[in-house]
Amino acid sequence: MAQAGVPLAQEPAQQSEVLLTKEPVPHAGVLLTKEPAPQTVPVSDLPMKVWEMALNTGPDSSSGLTTTGFRTAKYLPTEWHQSNCDLYHKAFAGCEQSEHGRAEAKELAEHTAAITQRAQQDSTAVLGQRLQDTHSWKSKLQKEIEDLDAETGLLAAQKLRLERALDATEMPCAICTDNLQCRERRQPPDLVRDEVEKELLKEAELIRNVQELLKRTLMQASNQIRLNRDHKEVCEMDWSDKVEAYNIDDKCGRYSNQSTNIQFHLGSVKFEESASTPETWAKFSHDNIYRAEREKLASINLRTLIDNILHDVSHDLKLQCDAVDEAFARRCEELDDAKHKLEHHLQKTLKEIGDQEANIAALKQAIKDKEAPMKVAQTRLYDRSFRPNVELCRDETQFRLIREVEQLTESIESLKKKLLESEQALRNLEDTRMNLEKEIAVKTNSIFIDRQKCMAHRKHYPVVFRLAGYQ
Repeated sequence: MAQAGVPLAQEPAQQSEVLLTKEPVPHAGVLLTKEPAPQTVPVSDLPMKVWEMALNTGPDSSSGLTTTGFRTAKYLPTEWHQSNCDLYHKAFAGCEQSEHGRAEAKELAEHTAAITQRAQQDSTAVLGQRLQDTHSWKSKLQKEIEDLDAETGLLAAQKLRLERALDATEMPCAICTDNLQCRERRQPPDLVRDEVEKELLKEAELIRNVQELLKRTLMQASNQIRLNRDHKEVCEMDWSDKVEAYNIDDKCGRYSNQSTNIQFHLGSVKFEESASTPETWAKFSHDNIYRAEREKLASINLRTLIDNILHDVSHDLKLQCDAVDEAFARRCEELDDAKHKLEHHLQKTLKEIGDQEANIAALKQAIKDKEAPMKVAQTRLYDRSFRPNVELCRDETQFRLIREVEQLTESIESLKKKLLESEQALRNLEDTRMNLEKEIAVKTNSIFIDRQKCMAHRKHYPVVFRLAGYQ
């Protein structure tokens, strides 16, 4: 019995013509005065019987089944480029701001000392206030620099996880590709696009999508790290300017009329054209801190996004790996079951072949056993044809002998016909045996590929911990 969907080559039964020759038989009631001429039985052709075997042409037929090829990816990875943010390279030159008291050169001499002392005291107080403001902004900038540095380190650690996760996807991709290539070596009719191949193709597409996502996220992380460092550098330059200005104002606040390192600087009274106002001075540091906070928040959100992506990616890959493994297990069970059924039918076919061979031998022996009775009957008829004169009578004995010959002839013809049918059935059984053995070999090869090649290789699939970028 052939498996459903697999056409079995059936050869039509070949019929042969059987020519039989009979001995001469005299007609009853006719007196023969001389030896009768030998008579023959007219030659007649046996009817031709054509054996037509039903062919499986239904929707489950494998006739004309095309070889399903392993679909490889033809898609180019979508290139995602994030617009480079405007670089902040322009550095604002440090400004030296010094507040000098206005001296009225042409004031009355008696008011000079008091006015000068009061102006010096006011300048010293303003310098003290300036030192407090500068120290406050310097502390804020220093804290922002430290926060940005720590955040950049955390983001760099997430970037390293992304790189490890991207490297870890190479092993699943190689395993999936190897499975598809190994299953291409299956033989028809097992070379079908079954559930295992669908799951493998789905896994290959998932791995490609994961790799593209990780690459895009890795590029985004690199850009964010660069932005963090750029804004950290801006804050460091502002902080450095604040430190220098603080030291200068602190030194100025320590000057007194008794200081030995004071001298005239006639050109120091004028304002520099590049000098900032207190509002622009405060706004400059405020904007630097604001932009740094904005980038720090973007970095925190990106780290959260990276963590979620790595969790989802590792989870999805593991789920798809389990789905492929389950599909392989079910397919191997189906192949084992089909193989066992084929082997069972092969055993029955072999037994039937043995029985049919014994049947053919028995038919041949039965035909051979009919030769002696045929010879006896024909010899009796032949000898009785020599009875003299009126003794050559078509009596009951004559008719009985003729019927005996006819019965023997019919028996032999029936046996020979049955022998031909049995021989054809034996040939059909041999063809079935060959088809079953071939199909068993195909199933064995498919089981070896799926179980020994593919499933054994899939045991090296990375664990979730590694797919999440922790190793």
